[in-house]
Amino acid sequence: MFSKAVLIVCVCAALSLPVCARSDDADTLPPPESNIADDQQPAPQPQATEPQTSTQNPGTEVLHPQPKRILGIMPNFRAVSAGTLPPPPTRKEAFKIATQNSFDYSAFIFVGFTSALAEWSDAHPQLGEGMKGYGRYYWRGMLDKTDGNYLVIWALPTIFHQDERYYAMGKGNVLKRLGYAMSRVAITPDYDGHASFNTSELLGRAIAQGISIGYYPSKSRTGSALAERYAYALLRDGLTNAFREVWPDIAVHVLHRHP
Repeated sequence: MFSKAVLIVCVCAALSLPVCARSDDADTLPPPESNIADDQQPAPQPQATEPQTSTQNPGTEVLHPQPKRILGIMPNFRAVSAGTLPPPPTRKEAFKIATQNSFDYSAFIFVGFTSALAEWSDAHPQLGEGMKGYGRYYWRGMLDKTDGNYLVIWALPTIFHQDERYYAMGKGNVLKRLGYAMSRVAITPDYDGHASFNTSELLGRAIAQGISIGYYPSKSRTGSALAERYAYALLRDGLTNAFREVWPDIAVHVLHRHP
């Protein structure tokens, strides 16, 4: 059962990818020309500008930016390009990202695919087979995805002041970058930009598994079954981060196209 779950995770990581930073600074307009003599001109007043929404780390070049979608289909809303440093997400922004990840058209395709794999592997025999069984897998899969997203991306980060976006490394040794990407499951920046224990991810996935007890069959409510689904969720998120990290390089160097 676990080997089939790992197979499902690897396929899902290529399909499930859950906001890129904005970096538009307001331009300061020059004062309008006037016919008043120079000595009669009022003292110039400082022009107000909008607060900067994004900065670039000193000495860091954005080589290959993260796209909002991979191949124009796969969602990548949580990724932040290497070398950029956006401000902490507001509650509204975090809620928007969670909603995009949950109800984007690709989410329905993704859950349809994983539900088919789960039925094929007979992950929950009590749910049955055929179209009726597939429907039972599907709505449970959508609920798993939705409550997990809102817990991990919005609710708990708001409580613990954590930023659940993925900050790409962007360059360096491939193995180091992949290890970094996988480690983001356990480490995430707080609102001050300091690395912190990723309580939002680890606790959020655990709470989602606790909620699932209410709608999965009795044989799927055992401690081992819950632990297996919890490990699957964390492994899926880690592999998704890894794919985010290397995708721009694959697009440029392998596919010879813009990410």
